[in-house]
Amino acid sequence: MKTLHNGNNNIMFIESPKKTIAKTNKEVFTFLTDLKNFEQLMPENIDKFEVLTEDRFLFALKGMPEIVLERKAQTAFNQLILGAASEKLPFTLTADIASTGENESEVTLSFSGEFNAMMAMMIKSPITNFMKTLSENLNKI
Repeated sequence: MKTLHNGNNNIMFIESPKKTIAKTNKEVFTFLTDLKNFEQLMPENIDKFEVLTEDRFLFALKGMPEIVLERKAQTAFNQLILGAASEKLPFTLTADIASTGENESEVTLSFSGEFNAMMAMMIKSPITNFMKTLSENLNKI
């Protein structure tokens, strides 16, 4: 996991290592853009998962508040950007997908958000662990 923190702007950036998947970038993109599939990528300590609309889903991990993610942008077969539906915790979760062979692709997940120093300190470890789990579970595609 790579983490950047800019103290001036309170921007937190966490990136997972590239994950190689034995699927084409089209297959990975199709899987990720069907938001109900994110339930398969969630950590075991998930408390709640609910697809609200085609572009929004809600999840909660044990001991954490519910978070609603919505589709913000997508570029066919290369990128999906989800963002928090709430203004209180502004962040994005991005999946960058690159074709590396006939039936192989690499996926990098990144989290970017703007938080005050106290909030950043509190959420850095859980978010880093969450991103790691999502990345590891990409093998389920």
